[in-house]
Amino acid sequence: MSNSSAATAFDFRKRVAYDDDAKRLFHLHARRQLRLLADALGLAPGAYDLRNNNGGIAVSGEITMHGDHLYVQACQPATGHDSGVLFRACQGRKDYTGGRNNFASLDLLNDLTQLARLIRGACRE
Repeated sequence: MSNSSAATAFDFRKRVAYDDDAKRLFHLHARRQLRLLADALGLAPGAYDLRNNNGGIAVSGEITMHGDHLYVQACQPATGHDSGVLFRACQGRKDYTGGRNNFASLDLLNDLTQLARLIRGACRE
């Protein structure tokens, strides 16, 4: 079951480079979805940091959820929307390299049940 209906789903694929308003909306919606993802994964408030890096005009920047054992980042990479969500296990909030990188489609930011299942399967402690 999806956490967002198709009618209210945000289009995370819409390119935001060179468009300040689109980039602001991308960050706003991705930040909200990562907060909801943390809830879906059972992370308590305060058990993770949520931060934005706007980057330059030619890129989307990144929105990152970084917990004690999990690192999740959303962006619009040059490799395409199918690799826009990066996730990996980590060993604390100062671990910026962590375990093996895993990737998922930006579309899964609109299906947090599926994204949480994928993350749990790949990032077992």
